[in-house]
Amino acid sequence: MQFPKIWLLRHGQTEWNAERRIQGQLESPLTPLGVAHARKQAELMRPALALGPSCYASPLGRAQQTADIALGGAPFVTDARLAEAYAGAFQGMTWDDVAQQYPGIHAANPQALDLFCEAPGGEGYASFHGRILDFMLCLPGPSVVVAHGLLGQVMRGIVCGLSRSQMAELPNGQGCVYVLENGTETVLQ
Repeated sequence: MQFPKIWLLRHGQTEWNAERRIQGQLESPLTPLGVAHARKQAELMRPALALGPSCYASPLGRAQQTADIALGGAPFVTDARLAEAYAGAFQGMTWDDVAQQYPGIHAANPQALDLFCEAPGGEGYASFHGRILDFMLCLPGPSVVVAHGLLGQVMRGIVCGLSRSQMAELPNGQGCVYVLENGTETVLQ
C-alpha cells in the first residue's frame, strides 16, 4: 500500500508517562520536559510546515497541547481516529499495578502495544489497527499527524510493512519527528 508522506509526532512527556501510569484515552498534562519536547518538534517541523501540508491531531489533550506548540500556530484538524488505544481496565493503573492485579496478561505481553490491546474491556488490536488504517487511507496528500506512541507504532508499521510483533518493538521517541515515505521511516532529532 502506498500512502502520502507523513510527518508523525508523538506528544511530549506527560505527568503519567513520568509515573509509568497507563493513559490510554484518559488525560494527563504535559510536564515541563513534555513542553520542551514539543518545542524541539517545532524547530524540526519548520521546513516541513513551510510546504503547507495538511495537519491532523488526536482529540486527547496531550496531543492537542503538543500540536499547539509543535505546529507553531498552523491550523490542524482533530480526528477521533487518532486517539490512543483504549486500554480498558488498565487505564489509570501503573505498570506495577497491572503486573500485580493481572500477572498472567502482564507476563504474556511484555510490549506496551500488546499489553494495551489485551486489556480487559479494551479496544483490542484489530479495531485499533483498523481505525488507524482507515485514517491513513483518507489522507489527501502530504500530512502532519500529532498523536500517540502506540498509534505511532502501528502507523509506522503499516507504512513500513511490519508485523504486529515488529510494530510492538519500535521505539516511541518524544521530541522527535518520524518521517514516513515510500515504505520507509526516517527520524528527525
